[in-house]
Amino acid sequence: MSISEPSIVIRTDNISKRYVQNEQRPSLRHEALAMGRRLLRQTVQRDVQPQFWALRGVSFTIQRGETVGLIGRNGAGKSTLFRIIAGITTPTMGNIEVNGRCAALIALSAGFNLERTGRENIFLGAALHGIPLQAIRELLPAIIDFAELGLFIDLPIKRYSSGMAARLGFSIAIHILPDVMLIDEILSVGDAAFQKKCMERILQFRAEGRTLIIASHANATIRELCQRTLWLSSGQLIADGNTEDVLARYEGSAYEQTRYSGEGSNP
Repeated sequence: MSISEPSIVIRTDNISKRYVQNEQRPSLRHEALAMGRRLLRQTVQRDVQPQFWALRGVSFTIQRGETVGLIGRNGAGKSTLFRIIAGITTPTMGNIEVNGRCAALIALSAGFNLERTGRENIFLGAALHGIPLQAIRELLPAIIDFAELGLFIDLPIKRYSSGMAARLGFSIAIHILPDVMLIDEILSVGDAAFQKKCMERILQFRAEGRTLIIASHANATIRELCQRTLWLSSGQLIADGNTEDVLARYEGSAYEQTRYSGEGSNP
């Protein structure tokens, strides 16, 4: 379903995501005993699986060309939200609409075929985003050059370090020119020179009017890049607004939690 307003690139409507934890496969003896109990009661009871709600009732819209921060503690639901926006997973409840091509830098080795070479993964990754074969061939030198992998480009991804995979993932994403780019802590990966190059390209994307959503625990990065910020906590959207206002609330909350837990207090 397309978004009717051309200025809106992402709309989420009360989305929730539930994960069910898989229990260990029971033994044959356990199954036989369970069947006997069910027959004695003449009822059939379903096993209850532990459930976890990663997101609960999250709604917002993002305008084309916005650079939006996404903050929250580990486990707040940031990665799950990114996966839903990117189409990697679907919400359990609610609706989401994305207008345009979306590139997600979440787990930077995710989506790579670890047995294939870096070069082969460039073709695979770009093709998955709908880039024609000839266009991929034309982009190939620039992607390899930006990633700074040299002869490693023809080694299987499973031989790469996390930093090498990060450079390749980022390079593919920026060269396919997505309408929406989701960035999860990418600026903490790689050496200082590569981080600087990433930042320059992100600023270029922002100047071109592309939409960026940046998840980070580095509040200074959020302040530098984002005019607006979303704060997730325990899967719920706590705040959505001006970055300085939202960060002030977030940092104040972190301070209160630390103070009441006794961390950092004098003995």
